[in-house]
Amino acid sequence: MDSISVLHIDLFQPGKNPSDFYFNTMKDHLVSSHKHIEKPHRHDFYVTVLFTKGKGTHEIDFQKYDVSEGSLFFLSPGQVHSWELSDDTDGYIFFFSQEFYDMHYVNQHLRNFPFFNSVVFSRKLQLETADLKKAVMVCKEIENEYHSQNLMKEELILSLITKMYINSARQFSKDYNTLNSSASVSYFKHYQDFENLLEKYFTIQKSISHYASLMDISPKHLNRITQTIVQKTATEVITERVMLEAKRMLMYLNESLVEIAFRLGYEEYSYFVRVFRKSSGITPTQFIKKYKS
Repeated sequence: MDSISVLHIDLFQPGKNPSDFYFNTMKDHLVSSHKHIEKPHRHDFYVTVLFTKGKGTHEIDFQKYDVSEGSLFFLSPGQVHSWELSDDTDGYIFFFSQEFYDMHYVNQHLRNFPFFNSVVFSRKLQLETADLKKAVMVCKEIENEYHSQNLMKEELILSLITKMYINSARQFSKDYNTLNSSASVSYFKHYQDFENLLEKYFTIQKSISHYASLMDISPKHLNRITQTIVQKTATEVITERVMLEAKRMLMYLNESLVEIAFRLGYEEYSYFVRVFRKSSGITPTQFIKKYKS
């Protein structure tokens, strides 16, 4: 199997001093970087894309989203993505490293934002006209600072990014209708704890009881939390995370299917295939043929 390339931020800034932050219009980005992004690929940085013009599709971790005016996308490091866009596409794109954000926001973690934290939440917001105008204004402010030599320009860029993310998180709360009470906010914090633990242990622990114990709550309560926040059982969330990693590995690791199953904690390959088929509707072999042909 061919591996999926991992793109580094320096690749998009030829001839410039290396930076942990990149900004461009979508029109110019697609022209200057097409040779790097025309095929499915991964990044080692966070990406935000706002479309103000054009149509197409954007596939993120094997889920396809429609692209149109007002589509706002968020990608975390390691996600596999590709897109097919019309020739008139425009908008704004920026990306940055974890270190760039942490430099000034020690107490605010990117994973606290639902669109960066979860395998369950959508990676897309569809903005209405008023919200799109606000997002465009923020992007233009970021663009002005990016091209300036102003004092403390990185600090201002980071504050503008955070403003956009907070507004987006509030919109997510409306879309999911989950954070409109103090109880729901508490549940969401617990859900974040669950997914943070899941990120650490999903290859070796797939039991609800294990995660509930680490969180000092009952398995029943953990299920209540996940049902409230994402309308799925804790087992479904665990399985989705494991199967997402399976798909990524199938795409970019030069290892056998048996070895990949073992890496994910399945000693019996046949059981791994059954779980994959139940979750994805196809077998691992069929998945490879679909995405690697």
